Amino acid sequence: MDKQHQLITDITMLFLKFGIKSLTMDDIARHMGISKKTLYQYVTDKNDIVVKGVSIMIEHEKQILCATNKSSATAIDELIGVTKCVSSEIGEMHPSVIFDIQKYHPEAWKLLENHKKSFVHNMMLKNLKRGIKEGYYRENINPEIIASIYIGMVDHILNPENPINKNISIDKMHSEIIRYHIKGIANDKGIEYLKEALKNNENDKFDLD
Repeated sequence: MDKQHQLITDITMLFLKFGIKSLTMDDIARHMGISKKTLYQYVTDKNDIVVKGVSIMIEHEKQILCATNKSSATAIDELIGVTKCVSSEIGEMHPSVIFDIQKYHPEAWKLLENHKKSFVHNMMLKNLKRGIKEGYYRENINPEIIASIYIGMVDHILNPENPINKNISIDKMHSEIIRYHIKGIANDKGIEYLKEALKNNENDKFDLD
């Protein structure tokens, strides 16, 4: 990892903790322990940092989700892995970050939108088809429609104007979406498999009772 990549990654973690708009370039330089002159050797302005940071986060998420897909024994195990990934990546994210990106950094927001509507949508579509083939999801579901519904629910929780965002973290809301999603698509075999999988799993985000 080169120095610019590491610097952008560290600053992005700073944004996730404190928000974007609230931090000035002076604040960023001070937190990074460098002069503002040195900071400008690697970036042009705060928007440049946000765009590059979002790109790095997207690529990192793709790597994790692809690895989760390859290592998961079943489609349901993959969904558990997706929930863990979301919790790890944005579990402690400052509530203003999504709003800041959408309002002040349209290029970065477009990157997120494209990622969600292409990579995430296709990942969920493949998971649905996999689950049907493995016999854990109901055969009468329409994968294309369900994948689109899932993306719609993600849109809802990422909407900065959604009043629920002020009281509940994106991490918790996503866990609820996954629970809702699984109970809507899984057959009896799938529900039983999930219960057994969670008994041997540290993930405690699902309550199927």
